[in-house]
Amino acid sequence: MDQLELFELPNPCIGVCQSNNRGYCLGCLRSREERFNWHAKPAAERARILKLLAQRKMRIALKTKKPQDPPLNDGSLDLF
Repeated sequence: MDQLELFELPNPCIGVCQSNNRGYCLGCLRSREERFNWHAKPAAERARILKLLAQRKMRIALKTKKPQDPPLNDGSLDLF
């Protein structure tokens, strides 16, 4: 059974619609399949895509992080 979503999942598009050489949008980091018919996708699929985007953003941030930059965990203590 699908979980009831209380809030609409946001469309991650930021209006920078250009693809890189691997087919991912430079603005929102979605693949063509992930961008196609966003509003028609089930909420579970959109939630899965949003989690993938967060992981992609983190990987990009780690690749571009300079040694003198502060840690990416916003200063909170990681207990586990």
